[in-house]
Amino acid sequence: MSSPLRRDFSAPVKGAVVDQQDLIHTRFAATKLKAKPRRRHFAKQGGNHASPFKGRGLAFHHVREYQGGDEIRHIDWRVTARTAKAHTKIFEEEKERPVVLCLDQRAAMFFGSRHCFKSVLACHVAATLAWAGLENNDRIGGLVFGDDNHREVRPRRSHRSVLNFIHTASDYNQNLSQTKAASEIDNAQSLATAFEELRRITRPGSTVYVLSDFAGYEQDAERQLHLIARHNDVIAISISDPMEESLPANGSYPVSNGRERLQMVLTNKLREQFLNRHQLARHNLLASFKRGGIHHIALSTDVAFFQALQRGLGQA
Repeated sequence: MSSPLRRDFSAPVKGAVVDQQDLIHTRFAATKLKAKPRRRHFAKQGGNHASPFKGRGLAFHHVREYQGGDEIRHIDWRVTARTAKAHTKIFEEEKERPVVLCLDQRAAMFFGSRHCFKSVLACHVAATLAWAGLENNDRIGGLVFGDDNHREVRPRRSHRSVLNFIHTASDYNQNLSQTKAASEIDNAQSLATAFEELRRITRPGSTVYVLSDFAGYEQDAERQLHLIARHNDVIAISISDPMEESLPANGSYPVSNGRERLQMVLTNKLREQFLNRHQLARHNLLASFKRGGIHHIALSTDVAFFQALQRGLGQA
């Protein structure tokens, strides 16, 4: 019988703000999720991900018969004595893969029309990836940023590091529910600033997950992200809501920002303009990812994220 604490990961996430315990419990799903294999091998430190290079390393690979040029110190004397033929140990070099999570918790993420807000979905996905990285014995850390500031979590291979990241994500998410003046949002931290900070804390050879709706993804942000992708594997996870893709049917709808309320009248022309603008922005975003060699996974607030994440990582 399953534990009552285990949320149904086959159902969409729900809520306007996160429950920190729910983020902690994503570790149950993370056991079934493996990190995306690296395309390159950058890091020089030893770790738990095997490289294709054979030599003296941390992980024993196999034993074979001694060949001219093999190092004598690698001879397996037990096998040699048993078979009466000289055998040598072959080692597989290991490479470390730090996992860096960049989590967007700006005001633009505080929106949702179906099951949950984009900010909540992003937190659940980030927590799952953090636990999955720890399952793979990777060092876990990252950057959580909002409209006013950001907070860095140093990559470490420990439960405490994952819990620290989850606590930070929860704090930033809870702060989103506090109403802000329009002038404060207009002066919000840009994606370019956040990505510049991400670039500063990311060591070459890392796997970098960027979870955002990519609102405000302009030339400076693109440049920073592409610079990160030169020496790391970057996976961009775009978080969206169905209403951002298509407006409701024609009619009059009440709209509120938490302080003021007004009526918005939707017409065919307005809905068409909205759709065209969305499609153009998405086309430009995907083209940018392709130019930068960035892997893209699209998630929506109205769909269970775990299966979609598995498919995006090629594990379905």
